[in-house]
Amino acid sequence: MKNFILSIQHLLAMFGATVLVPILTGFDPSVAIFCAGLGTLIFHLCTKGKVPVFLGSSFAFIPVVISANQISNGDRAFAQGGIIIAGLIYVILSFLIKFIGIDKIKKYFPPQVTGAMIAVIGLNLLPSAIDMAIENLMISIITLSIAILINVYGKGFIKQLGILLAVTSGYIISLIFGEVDITSILNANLFQIPNFTLPKFSLEAIIIIAPIVIAVFMEHVGDMTTNGTVVGKNFIEDPGLNKTLLGDGLATIISGLIGGPANTTYGENTAVLAITKNYNPSLLRFTAIYAILLSFIGVFGAFLQSIPSAVMGGISIMLFSMIAFIGAKTIKDSKCFKNKRNLIIIASILIIGIGTSYLGNKGISIGIPITSNVSITGLSLAAIVGLILNRIINNKEFKTSK
Repeated sequence: MKNFILSIQHLLAMFGATVLVPILTGFDPSVAIFCAGLGTLIFHLCTKGKVPVFLGSSFAFIPVVISANQISNGDRAFAQGGIIIAGLIYVILSFLIKFIGIDKIKKYFPPQVTGAMIAVIGLNLLPSAIDMAIENLMISIITLSIAILINVYGKGFIKQLGILLAVTSGYIISLIFGEVDITSILNANLFQIPNFTLPKFSLEAIIIIAPIVIAVFMEHVGDMTTNGTVVGKNFIEDPGLNKTLLGDGLATIISGLIGGPANTTYGENTAVLAITKNYNPSLLRFTAIYAILLSFIGVFGAFLQSIPSAVMGGISIMLFSMIAFIGAKTIKDSKCFKNKRNLIIIASILIIGIGTSYLGNKGISIGIPITSNVSITGLSLAAIVGLILNRIINNKEFKTSK
């Protein structure tokens, strides 16, 4: 019974963020929950069951998936194809790390590049959150306020449930004011197979989505380091970063194949480990099984689909702002901004990442043309420019690190 309760805690911790991603990007939340569970089991298989990690929907992919959906006229199957290629890049990176070494790979992903990219991701997401919030400002403000209050004043596990509690409160308030359409819930079957879909591939979607791996790679390294610090082990060395990245990549590929969002290791579950002091990886595997079972409950899926946009907008404003803050904190903590060369890199990524996305919404496309219909722009362009600029401007550091 104790292990069951501990596993349910992990399920609750990942739940709010994991279902938010598919709701914002058009994926089926039940499929996302299924993929989170299956992806976690795949991860544990790749890492020989040594790492107490749960995989959930990645926030980093939200803006690029939304962009891919727009150019595909709402057909998210093309975004699935881009997610599969991103997962394949993870796998390739895992083999490079094994044969070349993490130190030689990491130098291409310094904080002035990854921190700026993470900040751009959050800032690009904020307008969509605001658009959802203004559908009912009162409900959005209440939801956001509850989330902030729990985040600031909440203690222990209650704080980890902040997203879930805020969304639940917003949903109840929406019900009271008649803002929820419960027709789909009343008509839903108790048991229902998630809406699995096959991917489609297009050069446009791949170019938009794949470069986001630049930011997510260092996020993975950070998560593995944090998880190891909490548990008291070095997971970068054992089972090895190449194996943890392989697990993340394969989980993302499988998710893309069946209609789910990209997966990533979840800091929420690491926080639960720190609170409970129970680091048994088998707990996370049981959590994964419970998530898979939950995805087949039709009423649950219908409930998720009925959450009002205003509620999701309110919680998203906080979450997306936090993503931008994490990017800024990455830059601050590394002190890379004290180097004028790095400031050029940071500014370039911010200007290109935010500026071209803004102009794109105004019908002005600025990017690198690939074909007559395909251009590299927005986050993808910012990531590529950041990598190239860093390699050129900080050339001496690359030479001395050989």
